[in-house]
This record gives sequence, C-alpha cells and structure tokens, in this order.
Amino acid sequence: MNILLTGASRGIGAATLKLLTETGHKVAGHSTRGGDGLLGADLSEPGAASGLWGAAVKALGGRIDVLINNAGIYEAAPVEMSDADWTAQWQRTLQVNLIASGELSRKAVEHFSATGGGRIVSVSSRAAFRGDSPNHWHYAASKAGIIAMTKTIARAYAAQNILAFAVAPGFTVSEMTEEYLAGRGGAAIVADIPLGRVTSTDEVAEAIRWLAIDAPAASTGSVIDLNGASYVR
Repeated sequence: MNILLTGASRGIGAATLKLLTETGHKVAGHSTRGGDGLLGADLSEPGAASGLWGAAVKALGGRIDVLINNAGIYEAAPVEMSDADWTAQWQRTLQVNLIASGELSRKAVEHFSATGGGRIVSVSSRAAFRGDSPNHWHYAASKAGIIAMTKTIARAYAAQNILAFAVAPGFTVSEMTEEYLAGRGGAAIVADIPLGRVTSTDEVAEAIRWLAIDAPAASTGSVIDLNGASYVR
C-alpha cells in the first residue's frame, strides 16, 4: 500500500511509520519541518495541507491508497487568557487538529474516487467522548470533530469503496509523557485506568495498521477505543 502519514516524527506517528514500513508498505511520512526522509508542511498554515497532498502523491509515484491523519497539537487555553489569545489558540488547534485533516481527507476522497477506492484513518481521542481538562475545551472539540467527520465520510462514500475509520486513544505513553508519568501526575492517571497502565504508542500503531490494511469493509465508520477501559461507551 502507498500511505500518507501525517505527524510521523514522534509518538504515535513514529511508531506507526516504523510498523507500516516494517510490514512492507511505502509510506510518505510528514512532519512540520520535514527532513530525515519526511515531507515538511506546517499544518497550522491554511493551504499547507493541499501542498502536502501534492508532494505525497509525487513521492508515492502518483497514487495514494491510505491517508492517516495523525498530526495534532495539545496546547493549553485557560479561560484566564485574554479574549484575543484564547480565540487564537482555539483557531490554531482547530486548524491543525481538524481543518487540516478535513482538507487532506477531501483530497483523498477526490483521489480515491478516481482510483477505485481507498482508506482514511484519523486519530481522535478519548477526549472526544468524555471531555478533557478545563484548559483544553478546544482540544476535545477538535477531536470530537474528527469523529463526526469520519462517520460522515464513511456514510457518504462507502458505495465508492472509500472507507473511513478512527482511533480514540486515552493517555498514551511516549517520549513526551514519560517524565510526567514518572511523577505524581502519572500515579493519578494510572489510578483512573482499570487496566493498570497507560496505552503504548505501539498499541495505537497496531490499531491504525489494522484499520488501514486489514479491517473488513463492513467496519467503515467505526472507532477503536484504546484507553484501558478508563472510558467505556
């Protein structure tokens, strides 16, 4: 499969890139700055997603079979911020987490319509269903938008063999969270997880791989939770 993977430089994205490459797929990975074999695009900039899609099509020889929307940011927007700063943080988060994913998904739908089908896998969050911290209304809203977008695409284009899925991880261990988990904050997080540990990036990567490659067509529109039963629905 030829795959475009956004946010491939660290965390879930890096684990997914490694797994897909090791299992024989050709992956055009993306990061904000590019380099190290990754395509560069700042998805906080309007229009950057379209340029990234074009670069990925070229890098993959003219055909993409799977789009994986993984790139995202998690930045605080406390209510105490000024009106201008709070609104700017909402706009930045929605642009990166939701609008850029929508732009890429639109390009994918157009491309897949001409090539006989394809798959879109988007990374949402447990926050889409249970909410997030008081400083992250915008993050939860962006991830809920990913779920709504995924289900809409699935219903609209299934007859064209265009399938859409999402994963919704809870707290995930990565190089960005190891220090926090080692401290007091980590103990509180783990206490809230019946499984007794946080999710690993490898676990999320495997769920993404399965949806992108092996999941039956009848499962289009589905969301896989990976949160150790810290939120069940």
